[in-house]
Amino acid sequence: MLRRIAPGGVDVDSGSSEYLSVSTLVLRHPRLTLTLTTIFAVVALVLGGPVAGLLKTGRDNFEDRGSESALSREALVAAAGRSPEADIVVLVEAARTLDQRVLDTQKRLAAIPEIATTVSPRQPQGRRLRTPDGRSSVILGYLRPMETQTAQDVSVRVSEEFRGLSGVSVGGPVLTTAQIRDQVSEDLRKAELLAFPLLFLLLLFVFRGLVAALLPLLVAVLSVLGTLLALRLAVQITDLSVFALNLITALGLGLAIDYSLFIIARYREEAAEHGYGHLALTRTLATAGRTVMFSSLTVALALSVFPQRFLMSMAVGGALVALVAGAAALLALPPALLLLGPRIDALSLRRSPRRPERSYSARIGARVMRRPGVVAVVTGLALVVVGLPFADVRFTGFDATVLPESASSRQVADRVAESFPGDRTAPLIVALRSTDRFVAAEARERLFGVENAAAVSEPVRVGNGLTRIDVYSTGPPLAEPSQRLVDGARQALTGLPAQITGEAARYRDSRAALNAALPVALGIVGVTTVALLFLMCGSVLLPLCALAMNLLTISAAFGVLVLIFQDGRLEGTLAYTSQGALDASQMVLLFVLVFALSTDYGVFVLGRIKEARDSGMPSREAVVAGMGTTGPLVTAAAVLFCVAIGAFATSEVVFIKEVGIGTAFAVLIDATVVRALLLPALMGVLGERAWAAPRLLRRLHGRFGLRESSI
Repeated sequence: MLRRIAPGGVDVDSGSSEYLSVSTLVLRHPRLTLTLTTIFAVVALVLGGPVAGLLKTGRDNFEDRGSESALSREALVAAAGRSPEADIVVLVEAARTLDQRVLDTQKRLAAIPEIATTVSPRQPQGRRLRTPDGRSSVILGYLRPMETQTAQDVSVRVSEEFRGLSGVSVGGPVLTTAQIRDQVSEDLRKAELLAFPLLFLLLLFVFRGLVAALLPLLVAVLSVLGTLLALRLAVQITDLSVFALNLITALGLGLAIDYSLFIIARYREEAAEHGYGHLALTRTLATAGRTVMFSSLTVALALSVFPQRFLMSMAVGGALVALVAGAAALLALPPALLLLGPRIDALSLRRSPRRPERSYSARIGARVMRRPGVVAVVTGLALVVVGLPFADVRFTGFDATVLPESASSRQVADRVAESFPGDRTAPLIVALRSTDRFVAAEARERLFGVENAAAVSEPVRVGNGLTRIDVYSTGPPLAEPSQRLVDGARQALTGLPAQITGEAARYRDSRAALNAALPVALGIVGVTTVALLFLMCGSVLLPLCALAMNLLTISAAFGVLVLIFQDGRLEGTLAYTSQGALDASQMVLLFVLVFALSTDYGVFVLGRIKEARDSGMPSREAVVAGMGTTGPLVTAAAVLFCVAIGAFATSEVVFIKEVGIGTAFAVLIDATVVRALLLPALMGVLGERAWAAPRLLRRLHGRFGLRESSI
């Protein structure tokens, strides 16, 4: 007959009426479980390894497919049989014989089969593509309709073909995306090579043993492989962005190591009292295991779905990796610990363990309890001050400026911006659903009066009853003048059968879709987090305090990012060029990721505090006891996660740097200032009221609340 250990250590007869829990089955068959885990890892490597080739890249990852700009672009592609926007931009510079060089370059570009048409200063519609001094010209290449991946491969081939030609450089939006993709992949490999050795050394320091230090890394590898396999299945249902791989790697490493850290530490603690074996592992799974399960569920639910494929991909990848990391820690790690037994401390460098009540976290907690009100006010105000720059945040999208200066598309973009006044390569495109020349003339006349319109082209019929009009802005597509031009042009064309597309319009629509989705999505995140925390601790005030602390952590992280990346500080130290704003999509990802991780650490701390209180301790003593056991672990987990995600700071792509540095800073702030000072201070101020709840909610928690004995 199976037996289950209750939190108090009393054997409870499970009887035939109780189900066999997964953890019980795992502990009964540890060798079989590890064998199946090994087989799973091999299958995941074989099937999930190539998933990167199935993921999508391109700017359509960042747009709302139902927006005006997306629909009008599709109509123009169908009508003209080519992209309406210049996909490839070739910059030609020469002190002499520029016309001949432009002619030769244009012929060579037009000879490429995938190029539908080209435009140069030698043609009437390209007269704006030459600098006033006549020494530089731009040739635009328009691709035939094709898959995004194919288009990027073509742009890379074009770049290679013109490589080495004096005075000729290749750029453009498609090549920019391809170079960002390749640069991010290269940066990811470098980050992994940097992170793994550092993580191992830190784990060796934390666990004081070689065997114990290797286990979290093995769980991390299993988590990443398992998520890649799950992603392989997900792409059969929907398109996902290749950039999800960055999140999966960083989050998979971080969460798997965090979860392993808490389980191994708790197992050692239980083994010191009960000996290595089933009893210690059962108690570990009933406490730390429950918290890991709860944490992985919280992180998964906190990653919401947004309209753009990019953010949806991040949501899917983040949710999958959180669930897989939790499953790996709960299913693969316990049988390994059971089979290892005392050998978990083999090759150990351990010193005598320090009693929890004597740890630095317990001492800090005791000091906080002397003046909890003062500590709460000071730390809260400090976080508010750090977050004040967030009030001046500006958002943008990505273009060639996010790449290092060595990238050809960045060089072309910089040269065009410097030498060509206004935006000559990426105009605003009006798709007029009429071929009536009087309607077209009226539309063109209205566009002339729009603010920031530098020039308006002659109407051109493109087929399928469509007429095209190009509007040239006074600035780059993502700049504020171009964004105002989009709004002004749409307002000016009210009443006419016209839609607007182009890079500026796509970004405008993307931002609008994101802004429309954010309140609902963030509301879901907040409500879900509060509800889950209530089910865990049975309190109404503590989940609300956790929500407020998460927001303080996020605002502090954003404040630092504004100071560094928006204001252009540390450009030389961090090797980047400021865009004067933060990437909008990445900041949404950062918000949700930091919110989930902050909740994650809060779960670990509150879980141990509640455990101490349930044992009979008064609230303040339970806080000190809980901090004494979890404080060092949370700090170690935060440092380990910062290494995993902070390695992205070495990336040469600006928005990857932003995510790496922003997340690492937020995690450190949360694990130190928030969990070590603000949380105990607030619980000290509240006292026993921290655990209060209305009678109806107490009944609800009594029936559905999560408890150790439910594992």
